[in-house]
Amino acid sequence: MSVSQHQRTEALPKEQSLNSPQMRRILASSFLGSAIEFYDFMLYATAAAVVFSQVFFADLSPALATFASFGTLAAGYVARPLGGIVFGHFGDRLGRKGVLVVSMLMMGIATTIIGLLPTAAQIGTLAPILLVTLRIVQGLAVGGEWGGAMLIALEHAPGGKRGFAAAFANLGAPAGSLLAAGALSLATLLPEEQFFAWGWRIPFLLSIFLVTIGLFVRLKVVESPLFQKFNSEAEKRRIPIFEVFARHPKNLLLGTLAAMSQLTISGIASVWAVSYAVSQGAERTGVLNAKALAAIALFLMTLLSARLCDKFGRRPVIIAGISAAILFAYPLLLLVESGTVVGFTVAVMVGQGIQGIILGPLASFLAELFPTAVRFTGSSVCFQGASALGAGFTPVIASAVVAGGGGIMLLGGVWIGVLALCLLAVVVATEGRRRNLADIR
Repeated sequence: MSVSQHQRTEALPKEQSLNSPQMRRILASSFLGSAIEFYDFMLYATAAAVVFSQVFFADLSPALATFASFGTLAAGYVARPLGGIVFGHFGDRLGRKGVLVVSMLMMGIATTIIGLLPTAAQIGTLAPILLVTLRIVQGLAVGGEWGGAMLIALEHAPGGKRGFAAAFANLGAPAGSLLAAGALSLATLLPEEQFFAWGWRIPFLLSIFLVTIGLFVRLKVVESPLFQKFNSEAEKRRIPIFEVFARHPKNLLLGTLAAMSQLTISGIASVWAVSYAVSQGAERTGVLNAKALAAIALFLMTLLSARLCDKFGRRPVIIAGISAAILFAYPLLLLVESGTVVGFTVAVMVGQGIQGIILGPLASFLAELFPTAVRFTGSSVCFQGASALGAGFTPVIASAVVAGGGGIMLLGGVWIGVLALCLLAVVVATEGRRRNLADIR
């Protein structure tokens, strides 16, 4: 047996099939944990669009209240890269599994407390301060969740199925978004006075029950065999984040830009468009229902594109998704501006379907840019940095552009420019479908 064949055999995990009991448990843990964490994270995003401006910023004008509400939303996204660095450090040094338990507990506790927060009318400026603090905790938690959930699946999976297995962490995002939009949509069926008084809190308080279920599943998962193999090497390395910046700056930049493509779609279609459509006259419950339907489109397209990326490669599928996003940018914005539930529904369903094309291969694409010893940190910083830049600030920037008189045309031009830069990054990046994870240096 040759040296390369010997390395490849040693690098493969024990579970050679996605149908083995342990592999099914791993995929379930990756999906369920991410779904619960993104339920919490996206519940805040949805509430920021339809609730918080009236509950925590009621003393401001409607435009400023919306801007301030999206500002608290951005705080969570800014915290995500820091969460990726902190949890990535321990994930690369001590293992993937432990950080997943800690991140889930942090998220569940923070979300539950948000559901118990007094309003600005009750405790004044302390209310939004506490809201921002808890949002930062959410950001730190989800910053650690994605990398761990993705790698625990990818590093167990057989080589030809890595893209599909890694995507289970990404599938948790649309599933969590669907649960969040559905829960808040049900709450809006209450009379408006009751909804803003206490009804919006119920979906946040449900988090404690979901986290309990998620922890039960997650604690049964075994550590990544690929991490165990390289554990001694990882311990000899410098601090992972320093290693990433020193030895892999190009891949860090390319990965961040690639991830920004789908996250700008999320920021526009999933967050900003909800608030803007309602302000243009679309009925709130109808908009939230459409957002829930769009999460189904995102889920299905993510699943399909994850399958396709194992067959055709990560880069071709992502390139197709970004190209479609560029073509649909202006139609999406014009449909949202129509102020109708039908227009919003078409815009958000097609938009999130396109987002799914990019999201399916993205996890494996990012993971395959970095070696095992710094894979958690490198892929997490790419994804979470893109989250901060793409999804976190996009709603704020979009609101400022439209409110400042730039309108839909200027917003569309800026968005297309960003997507074009992301497309270039993917074209330049290395294709990882056929790479042996153990050989990446």
